Amino acid sequence: MPWIEDKYLQWFGENKTSYTIKEDMKSTKITGDKNIDAVQDGLAEGVGGQFSSGGLLGGVGDMSSKEGVNRAERGDTGPVDKAKLEKQQKGWGETLSGGYLGGKK
Repeated sequence: MPWIEDKYLQWFGENKTSYTIKEDMKSTKITGDKNIDAVQDGLAEGVGGQFSSGGLLGGVGDMSSKEGVNRAERGDTGPVDKAKLEKQQKGWGETLSGGYLGGKK
């Protein structure tokens, strides 16, 4: 359930975007050297922290978490039901013959 994950991360000042950035950067180690790995972990915290709720890019992180990650998890394509949208849209031929050119209505 996306809202439970959001609330849990919110307690720590995180969002899904910042958490994902941090975990992805930490999980991919460039070398086996502990000093370089420590620098990489610090960089992951710094970059991910910018996308957290209190960071410089916090608004971007929050929006991409809610509108991007949560929708992708649900398989949601947008605010409008796709079948309903297709039913409402007419092809250009129907529009011209049905209204603009005086065809049958």
